[in-house]
Amino acid sequence: MRAMVLTQAGAGALEAADRDTPIALPGEVVVRVRACGVCRTDLHIVDGELPPGDIPIVPGHEIVGVVDQLGDGVADFAVGDRVGIPWLGYSCGACAYCREGRENLCRIARFTGYTIDGGYAEYTVADARYVFKLPDGYSDAEAAPLLCAGLIGYRAYRMAGEGRRLGLYGFGAAAHVIAQVAVHAGREVYAFTSPGDEAAKQLARDLGCVWAAASTEPPPEPLDAAIIFAPVGALVPEALSHLVPGGIVVCAGIHMSDVPSFPYHLLWEERVVRSVANLTRQDALEFLALAPTVPVKTHVQVYDLADANKALADLREGRVNGAAVLKVAE
Repeated sequence: MRAMVLTQAGAGALEAADRDTPIALPGEVVVRVRACGVCRTDLHIVDGELPPGDIPIVPGHEIVGVVDQLGDGVADFAVGDRVGIPWLGYSCGACAYCREGRENLCRIARFTGYTIDGGYAEYTVADARYVFKLPDGYSDAEAAPLLCAGLIGYRAYRMAGEGRRLGLYGFGAAAHVIAQVAVHAGREVYAFTSPGDEAAKQLARDLGCVWAAASTEPPPEPLDAAIIFAPVGALVPEALSHLVPGGIVVCAGIHMSDVPSFPYHLLWEERVVRSVANLTRQDALEFLALAPTVPVKTHVQVYDLADANKALADLREGRVNGAAVLKVAE
């Protein structure tokens, strides 16, 4: 099979390679990949901003494809089912976190495209517990961002509480999905973009945000909560400065630059700063059922698998409006 592989930690680019097609062991499924989203986490892995995972590794954890082979003991899928594979790819199932439905915090969890080969390839193999049937009504490319931008965004959205005014910092793949969920729920959404990114501002307005401006600008109203999708630590005190008492800032990314020191009065009055780590299977089941009822519409830029490095470069340089997706097969 064809694959794009990270062969050196922090290399900044992938190499094209021919690899053996995987086989399904007990409890696993082999999936023929049709599309795979290009997530900012992939960029952090390729650029060496996260601790090295398994090397060499095939990145990609927003995988859409069809089941090609079933391992022994897999009863929930049939060959030909269209499925999605997200970031969390394995947990032990026995620790306190797993028993409490918080497998996202399992100490020996493994992650698709980081410690398990992912979807920048024609085939991938996955633990069937972390494979999900996808809703109808989405093309393969349109469905791909639901698997991380959607799922991690949804977990961050739930952690942000039920306040009416919600700020979204970094209006990329995740924010453009969650803005639609929040607007559908009757909330006021305030979009904060990179300075000068007029395309992101216009997309935010088109999706129903009541306001869109640069992240350095104050919103016209104080916020009940803010979600930070951009990997910029300086946005934490910036967002805190615009919260009502008791408001919440959620840091949704797996990587962020250092948070600068800030005066205590920004945190006082019971404001909260919290992070979101990974996702749970319940998050996936809830969001994949919710998305078509909104309905969430994803805005994608499609690249061929061989152009994965161009997709990563465009994401790195802020040239992606919405979500980047690799087309792997028809």
